[in-house]
Amino acid sequence: MIQKLKDYDFTLIITPILLAGFGIVMIYSASMVTAVVEGNESTHYFFRQLIWFGTGMFGFIFCSIFPYRYYQKLMKFIILAIVLLLVAVLIFGNSVNNAKSWFQIGPLTMQPAEFAKLGLIMYLASIYSKKQAYISEFTKGVLPPLVLTAIILGLIVLQPDIGSASIIFLIACSVIFSSGIRMKHLSLLIGIGVILALLLIPFMITDERLSRFTGAYQPFETPDSDGYQLIQSYLAIGVGGMTGEGLGQSIQKLGYLMEAHTDFIMAIVAEELGFLGVILVIGMLATIVLRGIFIARKCNDSFGSLLAIGISSMVGIQAFINLGAISGILPITGVPLPFVSYGGSSLLIMLISMGILNNIAMTVKKQQNQPAESKSNESNTTINYNRGGIKWQS
Repeated sequence: MIQKLKDYDFTLIITPILLAGFGIVMIYSASMVTAVVEGNESTHYFFRQLIWFGTGMFGFIFCSIFPYRYYQKLMKFIILAIVLLLVAVLIFGNSVNNAKSWFQIGPLTMQPAEFAKLGLIMYLASIYSKKQAYISEFTKGVLPPLVLTAIILGLIVLQPDIGSASIIFLIACSVIFSSGIRMKHLSLLIGIGVILALLLIPFMITDERLSRFTGAYQPFETPDSDGYQLIQSYLAIGVGGMTGEGLGQSIQKLGYLMEAHTDFIMAIVAEELGFLGVILVIGMLATIVLRGIFIARKCNDSFGSLLAIGISSMVGIQAFINLGAISGILPITGVPLPFVSYGGSSLLIMLISMGILNNIAMTVKKQQNQPAESKSNESNTTINYNRGGIKWQS
């Protein structure tokens, strides 16, 4: 029993749970007024998020125990389910904020794009780990998985959900780069991506999307329209100072800052808990990302390493985009802050992802605790994986 406890990565158990618990508290604080104005109880969003947290913890525990290598055997079913969900949401999904991105399940909603993030990470990690022997060959080693990646991105863009599509694209880039792709092939892919983006821009530009750039980079020129949300975010952040106004004491959540409990919850954290609260949240997110990268480097098989890289990238990229939006560095895209923002699908996938990352970490610890002879034998069976952007430990 003691040996089993040593195999657990308590950093990856405690940190996500603390973040999610902190998020539930902040969601209650940020949403109580909004919930009442909408005709609900003040605890409306709090209890919904609590339900998703409970569901996510089941997923977290199960995925911490379930051997991560089995996902490779289930990959066809996982990818098929994701594609079917993305097609179904275009046909049967509910339209929210002019995007058909959600399913309504009783009182709860589900966003298939969140599941697509983790599913695509698994797929790319699985395929590129099998192609390590010829990863330097573009048409045989690099190109085939990109076809399905493009299909998934296209289905998400059709919703349209540019924020999720951007995150998935960046996650895919991080996994592909870490797989050991040659730099000239990476440059070719980047060039193709830029050309496609330029070709699609005329079809994707709308007044609403242009207003997001205006609101992000010229907010004070349109303080009553495009720039309103960012200005209110600035006010919340500025008022908080070092220690904040106190938990529950936000003024901006009283109808001034829209979506205070979702995309802009970090502004409320800054207002109520100050710079110290913000640093605490960013520190815990950074801990998860860095721990995931560390595990990726220690894992002695390429599937586990690429899977850990993909999950770490998902958390880091999503956090960066969210924080960039509330601070005016990036346009507002509706991306939630991992573990903290209101959003059941996002929280569920984040906790499941942490369970998978925990299982990889446990496997790494078990490998490190094996006798030297056993390690040597295992090294001989995994020598083909010692190629790629990450130096797989053998």
